[in-house]
Amino acid sequence: MEFPEGFLWGASTAAHQIEGGNVHSDWWEREWGRVPGASVQTPSGDAADSYHRYGEDMQLLAEAGLDTYRFSIEWARIEPEDGWISHAAIDHYRRMVDTAHALGLQPMITLHHFTNPIWFAREGGWHSDAAPDRFARYVEAALPVLEGVDLVCTINEPNMVSVLADPEVGFPQIGLPPGVPAVTDRLVTAHKRAVDIVRGDGCLAGWSVATQAYQPLEGAEAVAAEYGASREDVFLDASRGDDWVGVQAYTRTKIGPEGPLPIPHDAERTLTGWEYYPPAVGDGIRNAWSRAGVPVYVTENGMATADDARRIDYTRGALEAVHACIAEGADVRGYLHWSLLDNYEWGSYRPTFGLIAWDRETFERTPKPSLGWLGEVARANALR
Repeated sequence: MEFPEGFLWGASTAAHQIEGGNVHSDWWEREWGRVPGASVQTPSGDAADSYHRYGEDMQLLAEAGLDTYRFSIEWARIEPEDGWISHAAIDHYRRMVDTAHALGLQPMITLHHFTNPIWFAREGGWHSDAAPDRFARYVEAALPVLEGVDLVCTINEPNMVSVLADPEVGFPQIGLPPGVPAVTDRLVTAHKRAVDIVRGDGCLAGWSVATQAYQPLEGAEAVAAEYGASREDVFLDASRGDDWVGVQAYTRTKIGPEGPLPIPHDAERTLTGWEYYPPAVGDGIRNAWSRAGVPVYVTENGMATADDARRIDYTRGALEAVHACIAEGADVRGYLHWSLLDNYEWGSYRPTFGLIAWDRETFERTPKPSLGWLGEVARANALR
């Protein structure tokens, strides 16, 4: 199964989940019980200390044969207080971009990956009418980081951001709550403003959507369509006119006449409790391509497992689904695995998604066989 010439192969991370010490963010406050919200089992703490070890992480990615690294920059580090921009943080993320280029990697930058500055959260966060203005100001400040960067993701999984705007909601296991309509509207507005800003700097802009692979039982097609409209489709529709759209897929959600159905008791589950279902990415690509009509990147896809051989099996199945979409005519331009590193999964270190493991005390990195396997696929630009 050969992939198109120029197809990107890489892996993704998120700043808060791997950097450590993100003390000015609302998630840090939540982890230490200083704000109301869904309980958190374990604080992020030092995470993988990738704030200091990013060069080693990128080098392992490049040496494996992959060519693209998607990482996020942290708003709470760049603007830790309302209106005050940290030039040191800007310089830090600029060094990350330069390091990627020096290693032959294409950086894809995410401007917002779930976390917010504490001051932004205290003034209402995405519930505030001022949110799009605040976000646009941050994006303007971050432009020096983006010089020479081709691909910029404005907001990671805005449908999940809308859900998490309710502080009592954690990350759901089955079915996605509908989110907050006013928050969804502000996210779309903020995204469009950010697209205009980064395009003016020569970047190609889009955002990444958590696609759910809604699969209706016979007779439940209308229920599934209504269920997916506010949870997925509105965000894909907002991508029309962008330069690209990202698909992030892990599992499926079957829909019956009353809505989402529980996972069958005999189904294989991942460490996040999700059903093992590699073809989910194909459902996401098809919906994104049909609704947005712009080039598609798989910006996240992977499996939380302690069995790395099973991770390879899952990834092979997912890539078969990606290839099938390309054969059908979808313009899919890259596959970025989640995640480069085992990371902080928003309350716990137990779900291991990474191509690279690391020691919680020494931070020593240990590449897994899955990293080498995916690198071989990338070098061949083909699944054999």
